[in-house]
Amino acid sequence: MDERLTRQIRAAGARYRATEAVRVAIDERRAAGMRFPDDGGRLEQRAARLVERHEVPGRLLLATAPDEDGFRLAERIIGASNDLQSLNFLTRGVRAAACVARVWYSTGGPVQPQATGFLVAPRLLLTNHHVFPDAATARGAFAEFGAEMGIDNELPTNTTRFTPDPDTLFLTDEDLDFTLVAMRPGGDGRLPGQVFGRVALIAAEGKLVVGDPVNVIGHPDGRLKEIAIRENRFAQRFDDFLQYETDTEPGNSGSPVFNDQWEAVALHHSGVPAHDDAGAVLNLQGRPWEPAQGLAAIKWIANEGVRVSAILRRLGELAAGDAQRALLAELGPASGLGSAPGPRTALPAPRTAVAAGGGAEAIAHAGVRGRAGAFGGRVQLVLVHGRSQQGRDPAVLRRSWAAGLNSGLTMAGLPTVDPEDAWFPFYGNRLAEVMESIEATEAIESIDSVAPVEASLSPSARVLYGRLLDEAARRAGMPAEQVVANEGVWGGVVGAMRGPLGWIAAHTGVDRAVIKTAFRDVAAYLDANDTREAVLEQVLDCVPTSGSVVVVAHSLGTVVAMDLLPRLAGRVTVAGLVTAGSPLGLDTVYSRLRVGGPHLPPIAGPWLNVWCPTDPVAIGCPLTDDWSGLGAERVVANPHDRAHDIGAYLSHPEIATAIGRLLG
Repeated sequence: MDERLTRQIRAAGARYRATEAVRVAIDERRAAGMRFPDDGGRLEQRAARLVERHEVPGRLLLATAPDEDGFRLAERIIGASNDLQSLNFLTRGVRAAACVARVWYSTGGPVQPQATGFLVAPRLLLTNHHVFPDAATARGAFAEFGAEMGIDNELPTNTTRFTPDPDTLFLTDEDLDFTLVAMRPGGDGRLPGQVFGRVALIAAEGKLVVGDPVNVIGHPDGRLKEIAIRENRFAQRFDDFLQYETDTEPGNSGSPVFNDQWEAVALHHSGVPAHDDAGAVLNLQGRPWEPAQGLAAIKWIANEGVRVSAILRRLGELAAGDAQRALLAELGPASGLGSAPGPRTALPAPRTAVAAGGGAEAIAHAGVRGRAGAFGGRVQLVLVHGRSQQGRDPAVLRRSWAAGLNSGLTMAGLPTVDPEDAWFPFYGNRLAEVMESIEATEAIESIDSVAPVEASLSPSARVLYGRLLDEAARRAGMPAEQVVANEGVWGGVVGAMRGPLGWIAAHTGVDRAVIKTAFRDVAAYLDANDTREAVLEQVLDCVPTSGSVVVVAHSLGTVVAMDLLPRLAGRVTVAGLVTAGSPLGLDTVYSRLRVGGPHLPPIAGPWLNVWCPTDPVAIGCPLTDDWSGLGAERVVANPHDRAHDIGAYLSHPEIATAIGRLLG
């Protein structure tokens, strides 16, 4: 029996005994009808986090009364998140489970499976101190991934092993019972997190309240991977530990403890034993337990994990030197251990020109040209990208577009395209530079008074940005009287959901930051003539000067393409136009186009528009009711987390087929 684990068990029992009065108070609140018997501030914090992460049905929030009691509303929101889970609860759980490994190590005899660990960064594994108390123990161990039953209960045939590299990083704390250790790459050179993903460690509060379910994934007693799911309740909070009612076994040491959103809330480390009045741990017969009897003889009454926030705080204290701090930064910004962004400056630093490699001609900032004679010389393919592409390599972007298109072409049984056959004009850096120069020229008095996304807009563009959001929200069914956000509880978190941005987010399920950035860039382009001219000139620098072209445009690129078409007349023949994820259905957009409204300029070929109902940028679609000249329109179902992604749009066989036919 490991002496370290025995100390942890006794300490967990002591914490439990010392808080009997707290448990009695919790039981009384539960008996009085409180489903989540935590304090009001914790409940509101938890509800606010659920709202911000879109884990609550939008209609529930939009139906709340502005003056509804914050405590009751918080309970209702948390209850809704508990009662009905989205189907992605299962897929998110599978994703989290992939990061969990069976840990093999020696306690004096042969190496054998005895515990659990999980990846929290591409090369970092988290487990207990009583599992890896020192670098020597870790050095002789390995983590086995994929040790789980198959979907039809078949035994695993191919598991993957990675070995610890404690010489690179080994941080441990006996009191908090955790060890963070670096892992070596596999035989193919990839880090374990590049293969199996990672579990994010989040420092923020609001991930759990008393009464919430918890889920534990691990390797009990060294067996194949198992899960204790949902019918397990968080019971008690300490400064550094959480206690919960769930079934785990000794091998679960080092397992991640999740909430229902699959956020890690704790590192499981011990059971909580029953005890007598003198504080002695009891065995299953109700008599004092002795370590020689083994863990299986203990009468367990609860379980305990180390809080993620406590682990992160201690890691920050343990890190010594730039090399260790750089490794901890790989935990991600949510951990609070990464480097903080530098202060905002009034004038942008000069941007480095992007040079494209490969066989195509490189044009700094402007993009990459297509190969001469592509598609049999019949036609040339021009790809017009969307928003927020600054700093990207246009050659890489072109390959990602081609990958999506080729996926769809392959599924349709059609020939694929070579990325170097496409023209890819690139205006991302130019748009960002013009926006920053406008910001400096406007001399905004206080950046702090403007939300970060809107801060890069001129005052007139911010007005246009607001109009875009208002119209998009009305298109999504928001009542006219709701367009101005009401003040709600928790500093306006719920109130914001009644505003345009919140309504769009609830309607589409897309994060508000993504929506804000998308509409910001559209507003910036449409507002100032100088901005528009700079973008159009940049695009024209990397567009064919003769022959026939097929234009495929995405997002803001569809607005750019529509302004570009009149300039292409007499220069090239437009044999076809495909727009995807477009905001062209919004009156605020099409009324500001160079063509003067929703009228397609004369082109030689057809126009196809494709949109996804959960894509917030395409919320003005379908275009059929407003636009003249539209040849066809297709609705597709993109993955939830890629609703606006061009690769997702192009990978649909029917869309790829339409493009393939235009290319001949």
